[in-house]
Amino acid sequence: MKKVVLSLGVLLGSLYGPAYAQQTADWKYVQGKIVTPWAEKVVAANPLPEYPRPQMTRPNWQNINGLWNYAIVPQSAGDTKPSTFDGKILVPFAVESALSGVGKTVGKDSILWYQRLIDFAPKLKDQRVLIHFGAVDWKAEVFVNGKPAGSHQGGYDPFSFDITDLLVKKKQQEIVVKVWDPSSDGPQPRGKQIKNPHGIWYTPVTGIWQTVWLETVATSHITSVTPVADIDKQTLTVNTAVAGAGAADKVKITAWDGVNKVAEQEVAPNQPATLNISDAKLWSPDAPNLYNLTVTLTRNGKPVDEVKSYAAMRKIGVQVDENGIQRMTLNNKFLFQYGPLDQGWWPDGLYTAPTDEALKFDILKTKEMGFNMIRKHVKVEPARWYRYCDELGMLVWQDMPSGDLGNNWEMRPGITGNETDKKRTPESENIYKTEWKAIMDANRFFPSIVVWVPFNEAWGQFKTAEITNWTMQYDPSRLVNSASGGNFEPVGHIIDLHNYPAPVMPRPDLFGEKQIIVLGEFGGLGLPVDQHVWQQKDNWGYQSFKNQEELYNRYATFIDRFEPLIKKGLSAAVYTQTTDVEVETNGLMTYDRKVIKFPETKLKQIHSKLYDPSFVKLRGK
Repeated sequence: MKKVVLSLGVLLGSLYGPAYAQQTADWKYVQGKIVTPWAEKVVAANPLPEYPRPQMTRPNWQNINGLWNYAIVPQSAGDTKPSTFDGKILVPFAVESALSGVGKTVGKDSILWYQRLIDFAPKLKDQRVLIHFGAVDWKAEVFVNGKPAGSHQGGYDPFSFDITDLLVKKKQQEIVVKVWDPSSDGPQPRGKQIKNPHGIWYTPVTGIWQTVWLETVATSHITSVTPVADIDKQTLTVNTAVAGAGAADKVKITAWDGVNKVAEQEVAPNQPATLNISDAKLWSPDAPNLYNLTVTLTRNGKPVDEVKSYAAMRKIGVQVDENGIQRMTLNNKFLFQYGPLDQGWWPDGLYTAPTDEALKFDILKTKEMGFNMIRKHVKVEPARWYRYCDELGMLVWQDMPSGDLGNNWEMRPGITGNETDKKRTPESENIYKTEWKAIMDANRFFPSIVVWVPFNEAWGQFKTAEITNWTMQYDPSRLVNSASGGNFEPVGHIIDLHNYPAPVMPRPDLFGEKQIIVLGEFGGLGLPVDQHVWQQKDNWGYQSFKNQEELYNRYATFIDRFEPLIKKGLSAAVYTQTTDVEVETNGLMTYDRKVIKFPETKLKQIHSKLYDPSFVKLRGK
């Protein structure tokens, strides 16, 4: 089918000239830890040059990743930009990472400053210039030519500011970013980050960790595109948002199957368009069909703005089987969902894959191993990661990154008396709710995402019913797994047990009539591989083995246990985990991705039997 074209932007070397070229030649990543094969492919003049927003593309953009000046100063130093800087940092890699070229910890008592000059000569007749940040952890304040452009709190959602009125006529512009991140000393969502890494808790991630870019748009322009499919009605509703729309403006949405136009409708700005997609090609892991979209803002019949997008016709749902057990369905059919717990960490880039090829690699390997689902664990990925899941046919369960931990965890369903809610402050509650909504807003576009997971293992879990019900109401097109691994409440679509190492399930006669039964984590079989570990001693796994043969044989016994569980009522399972992460050595691959611990062909073969449609008969089918 026709691919969405992703512009590569302007090479940073040409932006900065000879002096910048010399600086990039001097850059090197911090030595001392293992790195992935892609670390040597990182080009300091042009890191991660790919278009960062594949769900809504325009040709007129400029990537401003690369070497910036940085300084780490005491928080007591105040709000004034430092007069001198400590050195160069490679954006968009967090300051603690090896690929940043810095490898320093910041913490709650310090401020991280970024500064750089770019060559950008604005041509502003009926145009606006936006600066976009894919993600900055955690609080960011942005200044352009010495004036404030805006501030943002949240480490996992993209944000942008209109900087048109802050630009100067001369060609060179100054961009300054001030970042404060309290890491595990604050109540904000932080996932697995902790100031003293150990066990299942990892190195902090501070500052810019996704692409920074400029975009020139018309004064009236499209700001978002959100398709919602209804395969039963054979319709695709496309919601578009438009800034600065005129009274007579129109938005035209055209859907394409390759070069063939399949539907088109014109509506007023900020109004939904419903396209009829007859005989739709449904999206699934086996057939990840995508329709390309062209969205055009017109005024008096002439184009004012246009973006390229895409959509999929797919449905995630719940149906009852012949025994009265709730089952998770895809496109009105039962499909057992099976995949790894994917933390999305890198030994060289921490939260950030060293290259786009690396970003795609984990998904490709997961697919080649015969998995059809990934649980993205307490982290959110760049938009391009979800685009690859859409293209390759990978179902995604998206966790909310956890934070403000400290309450009691009860992992056994049906047991009460031990679990507690986290007593969050009003500020902490607001931070969570604001960022969860922002994460959903940023990622609800992607059809690969089929389940939202607000809480994991009671980490900061609070007001479970309120958060779950809000999530279900805000996005009724997906399922909600309210509390993966405990503290269970009778809300949401799913009851999700964690059990290590062997697969088990909650009894369907007790729990299956009201909720879908899943095994949200199991396995954790460990194998440290010499020369491919974060540290040579004191590595950790739920159960460790001496060689790959022992590891595979144990894993194969787990797969053999699934057939009776699926027939009884199990709808999905998640194996821990995709890769080793720091001292955890229970990955399907080593942390550096250089060793695949399992034979991929054999894995795909034994996994294929889990998807036998004869295991489950839906009522009325």
